[in-house]
Amino acid sequence: MDPELLVRAQRGNQGAFEALTVASHPRLFRLAFAILHDPTLAEEATQQAFIDIWRFLRRLRDPARFEAWSYRILVNACRDEARRRSQWVAAGEIPEQAGSWDPDPAGAVADRDQLSRGFSRLSVEHRAVIAMRMLLGLSVEDTAEALGVRPGTVASRLSRALSALRAALEADARPGPAASLEGEGAG
Repeated sequence: MDPELLVRAQRGNQGAFEALTVASHPRLFRLAFAILHDPTLAEEATQQAFIDIWRFLRRLRDPARFEAWSYRILVNACRDEARRRSQWVAAGEIPEQAGSWDPDPAGAVADRDQLSRGFSRLSVEHRAVIAMRMLLGLSVEDTAEALGVRPGTVASRLSRALSALRAALEADARPGPAASLEGEGAG
């Protein structure tokens, strides 16, 4: 982020803040979508984060920490959106990676749906740490700074989140009572 632009925005220059918003929106929206899995909720959280960033921008002492600081504000906005909307909304259309090809598109959709269901069972904190580390590729230290926690807490949350996600996926993969009954009556 351009430190001069940030300093001008901190002084109340709306044009500088608008430029800051335009530059920051893609990364913040991407994280919000990864956490909330709904484009409307992600946009609402992103807009609320920008309102809070504008309100508290003068308090930011070190412009070099703007990115981590803005992530923290966004995660708080996502947490508020998740509380307001306690029910998980299934993921919208997920853009495909350029050049990727799946020989089994139905299987890919099923896998994505299963992963979405498993991810929906995680807390916002766990979704945030997975998204920051795996989607955005932030280091443990940068994730810790963004979340306002210690690096050990990030490592612990990531471990617990992945374990919970794995358990949810395994539970979904187990045959239910209906599948067991079908097998008994077939013989």
